Amino acid sequence: MSPCRQPTQKMTTLEIRFVTGNKYKAAEAMQILSAASINVLKLDIKLEELQTENTELLVKDKKLKAFRHVGRPLFVEHTGLYLSHLNGLPGGLTEIFWNRLKADRFSELFGQTDDPSVTAMTVIGYTDGMKFYVFSGSIKGRISASPSGPRDFQWDCVFIPDGQTRTFAEMGDEKNQLSMRRRALDNMASFLSQQGRV
Repeated sequence: MSPCRQPTQKMTTLEIRFVTGNKYKAAEAMQILSAASINVLKLDIKLEELQTENTELLVKDKKLKAFRHVGRPLFVEHTGLYLSHLNGLPGGLTEIFWNRLKADRFSELFGQTDDPSVTAMTVIGYTDGMKFYVFSGSIKGRISASPSGPRDFQWDCVFIPDGQTRTFAEMGDEKNQLSMRRRALDNMASFLSQQGRV
């Protein structure tokens, strides 16, 4: 007599498109979402970004442009720095600031002030083709007095999370356990799970 077989529950893997030209953002999203049975498909589509400090407005505009290209469920994201020294700027304009200043000058201007504190925030725009959803995640920290670690992923080399002594760049994959992107992606994954899509 053969033993009774327990019914097995098949886990569904969701494929979701991530429109980004940034290979580092894509790699982090793939690693983080794989644990939630979500397979990220990177779509490298060049989108003209709205130049505004309002990150949520920027992400909504980016999502609409991406959906016109793809016509399928997808997500986009924008990650910015909100510096206490600049009353919350640059926000949605972080990339412009960073590209002009680069690591050494950024640390000199904002890491050597009386208040180097900063909030890093990721805002994700997801559409299922019918509705638009926004998910965000943030982490507080400070700008380092000088850059430290690899400089290949934008401002990771100058951002030190609260309670840490190393920059994101020095942490390597450890960053993905506590980052603003991790928190935003977890919020999106939780929503998709509640909707029964994963």
